[in-house]
Amino acid sequence: MRQEVLTWTEVDKLIDELLPQIRNSFDSMLMITRGGLVPGGILAEALDIKHVLTAAVRFPAFEEKMLAWPTFLQFPEDELLRDRRVLIVDDVWGSARTINTVRGRVESAGAYPQVAVLHYKPAESLFKTKKPDYFAAVTDAFIVYPWETKRSTFDTRLLENAPMG
Repeated sequence: MRQEVLTWTEVDKLIDELLPQIRNSFDSMLMITRGGLVPGGILAEALDIKHVLTAAVRFPAFEEKMLAWPTFLQFPEDELLRDRRVLIVDDVWGSARTINTVRGRVESAGAYPQVAVLHYKPAESLFKTKKPDYFAAVTDAFIVYPWETKRSTFDTRLLENAPMG
C-alpha cells in the first residue's frame, strides 16, 4: 500500500480545501479521538464553534468487522447534543465504522450531524451508500499525519538548567 507522510503545511492546505465546503452553520462540534482532535481544533477555531465535545469509540480487533459491537469509552450525554447542529470531525474516513457509529448515536440523541474529514477512502469504506458530507481529498494511500510521527522526550532539556542571559 502506498504511504503518504504529510507535513503541517500540507495539513493547512487540506484545511483550506475543507473550510469553503462547510456552508452550514454548526453550533457544536464532536471530535473523534484521537485522529479528529487536531483537525477538529483547527476547524473549531476557524468556524468559531465554541461548544466542542469529544467521542472515543473502540471496536474489538477481529476479522468479522461488521459483527463487532463498539465500546463507547467517552461520549457526551444526550442533553449536550439534543437539537444541535453537530459537525463530527475525524482525520480519515476509512472503513467508516467509527464515524457512522458516532453519527448514529448523535442522531439518536436528537441532533443533526454532518461529517467532515481530511481524507476520504471510498475503496475502504464498509458503507458504500454513505460518504462524508465534507472532505478535503480522496485517496487510497495510508496517511501519516504530522501529529502521528514518533516523538521522544529523550533530548528534551529542562528550562531551569538553561543558562540565563
